[in-house]
Amino acid sequence: MRRVLAWIQGFAESLGGSGLFIIAFLDSSFLSFPEASDALIVLLTVQHPERMIFYALTTTIGSVAGCYSLYTVGRRGGESFLRKRFHERHIDRAMETFRRHGMLSVLVPSLLPPPMPFKIFVLAAGVSGMSHIDFLIAVAIGRAIRFFGVGLLALWKGQAAIEWLHDNAPAVGIVLAAAIVAFAAVSFWRRKRRDPGSGVRDPGSEGRS
Repeated sequence: MRRVLAWIQGFAESLGGSGLFIIAFLDSSFLSFPEASDALIVLLTVQHPERMIFYALTTTIGSVAGCYSLYTVGRRGGESFLRKRFHERHIDRAMETFRRHGMLSVLVPSLLPPPMPFKIFVLAAGVSGMSHIDFLIAVAIGRAIRFFGVGLLALWKGQAAIEWLHDNAPAVGIVLAAAIVAFAAVSFWRRKRRDPGSGVRDPGSEGRS
């Protein structure tokens, strides 16, 4: 893994921001470089702290673009591709999640680091017909929270952030995901309470009964 990271770091540094974009795009689409984007943000931020925002933003844009390419495959009849790559039980669970939770079905997994199987949710979003705008918003929010969080961690802990992420990222991701789900649930409940049509009876209904 260290050799792969060293090669990726050299590749990204040689190309500048476009290198970060390419790695994030490939990792989020048809290839897989587990934890490479996170580690790369840390390594480059340690060398150039003043560029942290640029690194996190470029990685976010590359990841969103990669996810969108995979989502497009799903939109264009990728169900057979989905069923070839993933277990039937996981696919059925993902599709049921989309029917019940919509955007949260993409936003929450997009926060979580490997080994969370995020690509199945991206493909399922396309297969289920989720709108382009909803998909892009959900992925952009989730990826931005993740990569800017990694950048801030790199400013705080330096290169030790890589080991910290390896040990704690799953737990942090779960806490963030739970917080977003809780926030969405509270927002939905408050909207429902403010709905002027909820629980309001027709004034003439008693006279007609």
